[in-house]
Amino acid sequence: MTAFFERVNSLAPERVRQAHPELKRFIKFAIVGGIGAVVDVTVLTVLVFVFHVPDYFANIVSVACAIVSNFTWNTLWTFPESRLQNTLHRHFAQFALVNLVGLGINELVFVTTDHLFFEPLLGQIGIYPAKLFAIGIVLFWNFGINRIWTYRHIKFGSETGLHSHPEDSIPPL
Repeated sequence: MTAFFERVNSLAPERVRQAHPELKRFIKFAIVGGIGAVVDVTVLTVLVFVFHVPDYFANIVSVACAIVSNFTWNTLWTFPESRLQNTLHRHFAQFALVNLVGLGINELVFVTTDHLFFEPLLGQIGIYPAKLFAIGIVLFWNFGINRIWTYRHIKFGSETGLHSHPEDSIPPL
């Protein structure tokens, strides 16, 4: 996985590497969210098309899987300073609560856009643009609230490049 993050870091344009630390943190959060979106859409696809689970329920399960993935990678890469304190369980509870509200927003946007717009145009595959649209909306909610509540102990604008654990090998963006 280290090679993946080294590659991501090398692809960042110079202006991104020189950007404000909070912008870099948001970019990392969005990349982690992209990984979570792949988890989310994959689980959604398997549940809907393989197991024929109703899409509204499959969406809840797929988002829950993405929450666990996103928390793990955000703790390792986006907010590595959060590991300095022995509060991992509290951070997960806060992260999960924020994301559960995000799930409510996601579900509302997903179901509404799927049933009103995409399904009439595209049939059952309308779940994909509806899902991507919902993920895009919820990205801003999740980052903003997690930054000001879950990770409030991390100084605003601080660089994320300092790792406290010698075994850390995930480079900063």
